[in-house]
Amino acid sequence: MLTSPGHFYLPDLLSLSTPFHSSTNPHYKEAAAESRAWINSYNVFTDRKRAFFVQGCNELLVSHTYPHAGYAQFRTICDFVNLLFVIDEVSDDQNGADARKTGEVYLNAMRDPEWDDGSPLAKMTKEFRARLLGSCGPRSFARFLKHSKDYINCVALEAEYRERGEVLDMEAFKHLRRENSAIRLCFGLFEFSLGIDLPDEVFQESTFSSLYWAAADMVCWANDVYSYNMEQAKGHTGNNIVTVLMKAKGFDLQAASDYIGIHYAELMNRYIADKARLPSFGPSIDTDVQRYVTAMENWPIGNLVWSFETNRYFGPRHAEIKRTRLVALKPREEDT
Repeated sequence: MLTSPGHFYLPDLLSLSTPFHSSTNPHYKEAAAESRAWINSYNVFTDRKRAFFVQGCNELLVSHTYPHAGYAQFRTICDFVNLLFVIDEVSDDQNGADARKTGEVYLNAMRDPEWDDGSPLAKMTKEFRARLLGSCGPRSFARFLKHSKDYINCVALEAEYRERGEVLDMEAFKHLRRENSAIRLCFGLFEFSLGIDLPDEVFQESTFSSLYWAAADMVCWANDVYSYNMEQAKGHTGNNIVTVLMKAKGFDLQAASDYIGIHYAELMNRYIADKARLPSFGPSIDTDVQRYVTAMENWPIGNLVWSFETNRYFGPRHAEIKRTRLVALKPREEDT
């Protein structure tokens, strides 16, 4: 492919994802409107952030990634993804110390229903927590709290690295990205959406763990190459596998994008192989494990489909970019 310094081609991740099948949630329209009204009632966005929130269509992402969820569960997950958007957008403009303070508000409200500092973020978190605990099992909720702590810690670390202009090596970045992407929190809601509560031993088993991380990494790597243009325009490229690859391997932008396609294919092959060799956890657990695995497959394909259905990453030309995969680099926002 011929490219110029101002353009690059995306890897064809949709073609690599044919083992997974895209779907939508039948409750999308009604529950999405309720969740959007809920988040807007707190008036937490500036006009610019509100426009970005609207064009992102977070609820549509939830529709593609939790197509199996019942109405109450779907609405609650929409609320959570919108809540994540608030945390992410606020912390993106903060230094490490302030991002950690923002995160602590969320964590304190998730841990203790009586805690309240009067902030909109605390109130939103408390309302989400109450809905989540309506049908969330104790084991999955305990894991959700742990992953929440890890997520907030890594969001703060990301802000600190951004302050210093530091780009991590590939191994360190892999662990940071798995946590600050919030994919573990999103995967953690599968059990809530399915009405199951898996034992910790399932997540600790090596084959299941490999399968889990293959799916999670597919989401993270795809999200990074899709969001790269938007992030480089903001000057926020340090927390992106594209930048990490260019530094670690001496790649140019196109070579980094191509490598992501190669690695995504490897992750898909690993996922398929691991799924075929999952051990039995006992007759009372195996059915729930299979339901979790099926739910997990909705995230990689759902994330891809959603990315080309909204203006979030590719603007109004998203349908054209889906067809051609050619991305023109945007100028830096401070230069426009």
